[in-house]
Amino acid sequence: MAVPGILAALTGLAHADGTLEERKLPMQFSWVACQPHCGGWISAIGIVTADSPKDFEDFSHGRDLRGATVVLDSSGGSVNDAITLGRRFRSLGLMTTVGTSVLTRSAQGERGAIEPDAYCESMCVFLLLSGKTRYVPEAAHVRVHQIWMGDRAEDAKAASYSADDLMIVERDIGRLAKYTFEMGGAGELLALSLSVPPWEELHELSREELRQTNLVTTDAVAEVLPSTGGSVAQVVAIKPVQDRFVTAAAHDEKPAPAAKSTRTAEVLPTASVAAAPAQ
Repeated sequence: MAVPGILAALTGLAHADGTLEERKLPMQFSWVACQPHCGGWISAIGIVTADSPKDFEDFSHGRDLRGATVVLDSSGGSVNDAITLGRRFRSLGLMTTVGTSVLTRSAQGERGAIEPDAYCESMCVFLLLSGKTRYVPEAAHVRVHQIWMGDRAEDAKAASYSADDLMIVERDIGRLAKYTFEMGGAGELLALSLSVPPWEELHELSREELRQTNLVTTDAVAEVLPSTGGSVAQVVAIKPVQDRFVTAAAHDEKPAPAAKSTRTAEVLPTASVAAAPAQ
């Protein structure tokens, strides 16, 4: 991806075992080393929850992550928590891409590599948007869907809704719109996302739509810059181009009540996670 020296890692790799199940669990952050050819990257896999912003702060403690790359593999999650996390990514000048981080074994030992055939769905798409530079490999799947009430997304047509519910949905759409434009996204991204109800399949963005929505800022994988010596993750924007969610605390705004939340209908996590109240 957009990490120097790992172009070869984007092709010809086997899928990591358990990736689908990991994508249903709360988001986990880990550092993947890829020495001697690059400095590594952040792997972010799973659903954004109310704990994700703090989990990222805990992960980043003692690490200088400025300008690092985040490799995303996620089916979405909390609207407002994803907004909070995305703003934190942008404050660090992080770069974003879609992929599955895997370990490969060679005569030189284990090293990190990236499998590009991965998924970034619903609020993950807005985390992707937070990258200062954003790259989506051809094999990746970027899919969008409407915001919906979190506790009724599984049977949205049969559920009943109050005026208060509609207020919450419209409030969170407003927050998401503000964030989208802050991150340099286009209105087309909101239009595409908000046109797909939860009882329909997610809409997978085409290469042209990735450009129209400003989700992609480069079509080329960076090469190692002479000044980095192959040890720092950097991206060169060689070719610039012009749901299933859950809410919680966002930026400086008050969180919605737990029972009155919005999300799109992403695949629910395992039973222990699904039993928790919607955020």
